[in-house]
Amino acid sequence: MTPTTAFWLAGRQATGEDAFDVTSPWDGRPVGTVAVPTEQQVEEAVAAAHAVRGVFAATPAHQRAAALDHVSRRLGDRAEEIARLISAENGKPLKWARGEAGRAVSVFRFAAEEARRFNGGEAQRLDTDPGGASRLALTRRFPKGVVLGIAPFNFPLNLCAHKVAPALAVGTPIILKPAPATPLSALLLGELLAETDLPAGAWSVLPVPNDRMPALVQDDRLPVISFTGSDKVGYAIMDSVPRKHCTLELGGNGAAVVLADYASDQDLDHAATRIATFSNYQGGQSCISVQRVIADAAVYERLVPRIVAAVEAQVTGDPSDETTDVGPLVSEDAARRVESWVDEAVQAGARLLTGGKRDGSSYAPTVLADVPDDVTLACEEVFGPVLTLRSVTGEEAAFEAVNESKYGLQAGVFTHDLQAAFRAHRALEVGGVIIGDVPSYRADQMPYGGAKQSGVGREGVRFAMEDYTYERVMVLTGLDL
Repeated sequence: MTPTTAFWLAGRQATGEDAFDVTSPWDGRPVGTVAVPTEQQVEEAVAAAHAVRGVFAATPAHQRAAALDHVSRRLGDRAEEIARLISAENGKPLKWARGEAGRAVSVFRFAAEEARRFNGGEAQRLDTDPGGASRLALTRRFPKGVVLGIAPFNFPLNLCAHKVAPALAVGTPIILKPAPATPLSALLLGELLAETDLPAGAWSVLPVPNDRMPALVQDDRLPVISFTGSDKVGYAIMDSVPRKHCTLELGGNGAAVVLADYASDQDLDHAATRIATFSNYQGGQSCISVQRVIADAAVYERLVPRIVAAVEAQVTGDPSDETTDVGPLVSEDAARRVESWVDEAVQAGARLLTGGKRDGSSYAPTVLADVPDDVTLACEEVFGPVLTLRSVTGEEAAFEAVNESKYGLQAGVFTHDLQAAFRAHRALEVGGVIIGDVPSYRADQMPYGGAKQSGVGREGVRFAMEDYTYERVMVLTGLDL
């Protein structure tokens, strides 16, 4: 029996009447048991956040920054413990879990830095017209209101950090709902937040089941919703609350373009290695993992065997093994879905170059070519270790192929041509264009978000802080300017 992990209600630990088990996707062993808040406890957390919003917004920046610095340091102190927890509940190989833990350290540090310089105010002379004589406008940013942060399973710590840290940096309370499959990392984050002097009610971590999420979404005291997850759920949330502010970080169908000038053996070896690694990292369960390779015909035949070899070199197995590159998917159901999509594509005429086998919740790193345009695998986000290859002729055709997707999160373009890089930046209908690398690169301080059905709004610490706030102008009258 594992002890029950309490949740965090307005900054203090609490348990409810029910609990649920968290199990390893790799071998089904119990990882933890988590208490579920009652409806009354959820109400208490929301009421506390709503009540403290004015007090929290007025706290000095140095106090908020100190709390964020503390969390950053403590995440660093416990990084190995946290990485092993992420790996256990998520199935993420330890090497990638360590990377996630390190990124969360940076997110809270960035938030502390931004808290110290955010909202400095901008003064604007209004006497540029006679009616504005002796008037000065001062613009500052203020919180829009309590944030409801809804986090996914694939980055159970860092994507919670991307919701919590910017909210605390601007002084707005947050109710965090972690994914039911992976709540333990978020609850550990609560331990570190509880060590700070943040006001009671400024934050809660509530592992409520998904079927209770609509009540939180509809609550008028939570005017800001930050959601990361599927496009289906995200747009259903936004459609249900059209007058709320929603930031949606949704799916992708990440494309890596290899242009004709990226043609040396060294170039192609590098591109193949990066593509193979980042089509399979996190088991492919990343919105910006490489799902599509679109290569110029001039390099395609030389690139394909390199990609297949690099994919076959990925080490699969126990995520707790230091050498493992690719672990299981989050559940056997997820692996079965990937299996069905690949089988559909093969039956429709796609060529299976490697992989294509499932073992429980694990799916072998897979590469396909000649995938028909109308199969599910070509149209949707696979969220698994599957890669499709396509040959095109010329830069324009490559960029058109990227834009055929309904998604537009990020794209990678392998080229040495600076002009081609700028043309890609202009032509590709995505939120981020990564030159010389795969679409999977993300720095936690940069703006991150998508176009088309990949969502609305931007994360990245400062950009989320702007998203959680609005400009309010004050006009001073009778001044000698």
